[in-house]
Formats: sequence, structure tokens, C-alpha cells
Amino acid sequence: MSLVALTMNLLLAGLLAAALALGWRLNRRLKGLRDSHDSFAVAVRELNAAAQRAEQGLADLRAATDEAVDTLADRIEKGRTLAAKLERLITQAPAQAREVPQPQIDPAQERKLGALLAAAREGRGTPMRPGAVSEPLVLRPPRSVEDELFDEPPLRLGQGGRG
Repeated sequence: MSLVALTMNLLLAGLLAAALALGWRLNRRLKGLRDSHDSFAVAVRELNAAAQRAEQGLADLRAATDEAVDTLADRIEKGRTLAAKLERLITQAPAQAREVPQPQIDPAQERKLGALLAAAREGRGTPMRPGAVSEPLVLRPPRSVEDELFDEPPLRLGQGGRG
């Protein structure tokens, strides 16, 4: 073998070794790219599922909004109808009907109520039964706050009062 052939074989071996090293590096990069492609595909599927859920949520929200609008419109219409009816009734009502009538008090009921109140003030355990005979009811004029405050004589110092 000649020197030129040997040099050419060594050059060819070097170029093959460099091609092998470049191929090995390229294979590693392609493997990384395939892995990232797979993870990208998983991310795209998850994003697609999230978009579908969002679309469904928007559709549900739109349906609920439409239902709320319909319900609110019905209530507003009923309110307007009732307001117009009430205004019409107020304007048509006679003046004397607008005044609130005072309830009539039956004297017998007033006496029974007075007896119950008197029993409660005296501290009786149970009120009288209907139809039971009790002491006659004595009506007294109403007492003022001053009468209740000054019924007893004033305390003097040294007799249990504050000193």
C-alpha cells in the first residue's frame, strides 16, 4: 500500500468517525424532540378538553341567563300590573274609606281584660277561669309617674338610705 492510499484511508476513517459522532448527537437531539413532541401532544389534548369544558360551561351559563331573564321579565310585568291595579284602586277609593276605622271595645271584654291585668299585677299564680265570680272590678284613674315615685315618704339619712 502506498502512502497516498494509507492517507486516504485514514482520512476516510476520520470522516466516518466524525459522521458517526454527528449522527449520535443528532440522534440524541431527535430523541429529545420526539419526547417534547409527545409532551406537547399531551398538552394539546388537555387544552382541547379544557376548551370543551369551557364551551359547555358557557352554554350552561347562557341557558341559565336566558332563564333568569325570562323569569325577571315575568316578575317585572307582574309587578307593573299590580302597581297599576293598586294605583287604580287608590284613586277610585272614596275619601272616607281611606280613613282607618277604630275598633269598637265591648265593655264586658274590657272588664275581663281589666280583671286579668289586675290578677297579673297582684301576682296571682293563675288567672281566673271564664265565668268564675271574682271581686268586683274597681276602676281607678290612671296614675302618673310622679304618683308612683312619691308614694312613700322620703328616706332620712341613717334609716337605710344612702349616706
